[in-house]
Order: sequence, then C-alpha cells, then structure tokens
Amino acid sequence: MYVTDLALTDFRSYRQLLLQLAPGVTTFVGENGQGKTNIVEAITYLATLSSHRVSSDNALIRQGATAGVIRARVAQGQHSDTLEVEIYAGHANRARLNRGNVRPVELLGHMRAVLFAPEDLELVRGDPAARRSLLDDVMVQMRPRLAQVKSEYDKVLRQRGALLKSLGAAKRRGRILDFTALDVWDMQLAHLGAQLTAARAAIISRLREPVSRYYREVSGADDDARIDYRASADHGVFTLPTAADLHTDEENGEKAARAQHLVAEHENDLQDAELVEVQLLSNLAARRNEEIDRGVNLVGPHRDEMVLSLGTLPARGYASHGESWSYALALRLATWHVLRSDESGQWSDDNEPLLLLDDVFAELDSRRRRRLAELVTQAQQVIITAAVGDDLPETLGGARFYVHAGVVEGAGSAKDAGIVARAGIAGSPEGPVVAESADAVPGGADLPQQAPAGVVETKNRRNPAVNDRAGDGDSSAGVR
Repeated sequence: MYVTDLALTDFRSYRQLLLQLAPGVTTFVGENGQGKTNIVEAITYLATLSSHRVSSDNALIRQGATAGVIRARVAQGQHSDTLEVEIYAGHANRARLNRGNVRPVELLGHMRAVLFAPEDLELVRGDPAARRSLLDDVMVQMRPRLAQVKSEYDKVLRQRGALLKSLGAAKRRGRILDFTALDVWDMQLAHLGAQLTAARAAIISRLREPVSRYYREVSGADDDARIDYRASADHGVFTLPTAADLHTDEENGEKAARAQHLVAEHENDLQDAELVEVQLLSNLAARRNEEIDRGVNLVGPHRDEMVLSLGTLPARGYASHGESWSYALALRLATWHVLRSDESGQWSDDNEPLLLLDDVFAELDSRRRRRLAELVTQAQQVIITAAVGDDLPETLGGARFYVHAGVVEGAGSAKDAGIVARAGIAGSPEGPVVAESADAVPGGADLPQQAPAGVVETKNRRNPAVNDRAGDGDSSAGVR
C-alpha cells in the first residue's frame, strides 16, 4: 500500500496543504521547526489514531482553529480508499471512509504505517511504557477491534483506580469496606486485560525472529538480540528466565534450549485469553489488600513488559549508544515485517505498511545509515524527513522536497536540480500556489485536481523507475 494524496487543513502549522505522492522514496528536508515532521505525524495518525509526539489531540489543531483535518487516499493493489479524520478539541473526533461517516476506530487497518523517530531510543533505554506502546501500535493495526478493547481497559483502570483510593481512605478511617463495586471492576479488568495480554504475547512470538535478524543486519555484529514478554498475569506463577539462561553458546547450549522451550510453551499459554483471565482474577484477589493500601492498580497488562536482551545481559542499562540504536531500528523493522502479514501470518503486498523515518539518519553513524538505507529502500513507499540533506545516504535516491517556513519546494529526484512544484501555506507571503505535475497520479481523481480557493497544492514528478513500478502493478518490492 502507499499514499497517493495527503491533504491537511488546520493541522499543526498548516492551514491548508495538499501533497501528491508516489511509491518509492520521498524525502522532506528542512531545518527543525519548519513543518516537515507534521507531514509524517499526520500519516501516522491516520494509521494508529495517535500521535508519536503528544498524548493529547489538542496540540494537533492549528492555533486559532476549531478542528484539524487529515485526509489521505491510500492505494492497495487495484483498490484505493480515502480516509479522513476531523480532530476536535473538547469533543469526539469524526471520521469518514470513502466519503461515508464512520467511527474513527473503523479507519484502523485501512492504512498501516511504521514510524522511526529520534524518540525510538527510549524503546531500549526507557521505561516499559514505551515498549508496551510499540506492541499496542502493532496490535491495533493488525486487529483493529482491539483498539476498542484497549480504550475500554483504560477506562476501567481509571475508574478502578479511583475506587481503590476511596477504599484506602475508608480503611484508614476504620470503616467497614464494601467490595461489591470492586468485584465488578475486577471482572472487567481481567476480561479486557486478558485479551490485550494474549494479543501482545502473539505479537512477541512473531517479532522475535525478525528482531534478531534485523539487529544483525543493522549492526553488522553477531550479538544475539532477543525479546520476551513478562506478563502481570505471571505474578507468583511463572518467572521469566534471565538473559544469560536464554543465551545459546557452546557452554550453555542444552540449558538455553530448555529455557527457550519453557518460554515458548508459556508464551503459547499467554495467547489463550481465557487462561489469562483466570490467572488475572486470581492475582487480583491475592493482591487486593495491597492495591487498596497503595491506591493503585498493581495487576493487569498495564504492568506487563517487553524484555529486551543482548547476549547474556539486559539491553536496558548495558547496551552502548550504538547498540541501543541498532536495537531500536531492529524493533521498528521487525514491526514492519510483521505488519506485512495478516492475522494468520500470510504475507500480502497489499498489507505492506508505509515506512516513515523522522530525522533518524542524523542519529546514526555512517555505517548504520548505509545499512538502514539498504533495508528501507526495498519497501513500497518510504517517507523520510531530515534537517540536513547531507545526512542522507546517496543510495536513497527518490524524490526530494525542501521545507522552509511552511513553504514546500520539490524536485523530481534527489539529483534533479529543476523545481517541479512550489507551494506555500495559504496566507503566507508567497500566497497559495497551484502546481500541476508532469504526469497523472494514480487515484488522484477523487481528490481535487485543481485546489479550491486558498488550498495549497504540491505535486511531485515521479522518477521513471518509480513510475514503472506503479504502472505495472508490481508491489512486491520488500524485505523478505
């Protein structure tokens, strides 16, 4: 799949902007604060209904506007969909699919995307929440219905947490406690939480091999990168073996094999939501007094962790800066690999996610830049931002746009000095400019060929190699 058209209205710094894109590599180059990251953020939002930069949607709406709008046309083989979301401050967002009104959650699955960002270092060095978020992003794109489960679970956590604080205060005042309401919340937490744990465990089992493989490809080292899942449901029941126990070497071969087999069997059990629900209820009962005393939710998938190891040691706290970046890139590449398939594990070119790299190359040394470029250019569509063009390996090629103060200038390819399109934000000194590309863009007919009054349109001349791939319907390029 790939985006052919992206329209933004009152989103972040953009009053109105229309970009027409093509398969292959497209790069946006500009200094920090010029608006290039807003473009990849908008695409990511359509894929996941969340921003990688902020937790509240309010920041996504241009200052002074009442709503921000993201609209994109996504091509999948011979089929295309138009996705649109209206983001409001203070009340529910609205969405449209092919011009028909839908719930925002119904957009999930119609476009898949994997974002690489400078913050990805936190996947390795940061708190467990960052790693849970990665798993949840994969989960809702593969199984959109679980987005509603996650939303309901978060509501249960808030309500149950408030009740625990209330019960704790009553206990400290010596009052008799009524657990009727808590029993109800416990059942809901266990039922919803078990579904999340089961889905995450399934994702971990599919991510493990590609994470290990991509780590070796990015780093150029033979170190063993391994991911595992430590679930809250396991409390008092199963202890995850250490990295040293799971690491295979000449001296530890048999012991490691047994430990890995034990983990695999337990991982299969975690994928059974009914079993997990029973265990969560048991843990909730066992830790009830502790939760009331502390006034916090101590049991549930919000306490789970994706454990990263490198060789015989945990990656967090022991991996070097370069190793941490290799690990973070491997995690993102592995999620791209997994999202190319459906729930049954069957690969589909129509499922291939967009790869979005937001100012990542500046964080890497030259060797890792080259290796990453070699891997990502095999994807059907790659959108890259960079503050400095020299940070980008020459092997990337593709189309290049330049962003300055919200004005976008584009050349047909990274090596083509001619400007094909120029655009400014409506109301900017340049004023709105409409530029037509030299060739038609597939699927572009449903979006305006001529921008309405005040709309800024930028169109990109595609290079011949990309045109050939788009024209013959071959979307098979990808990491195998």
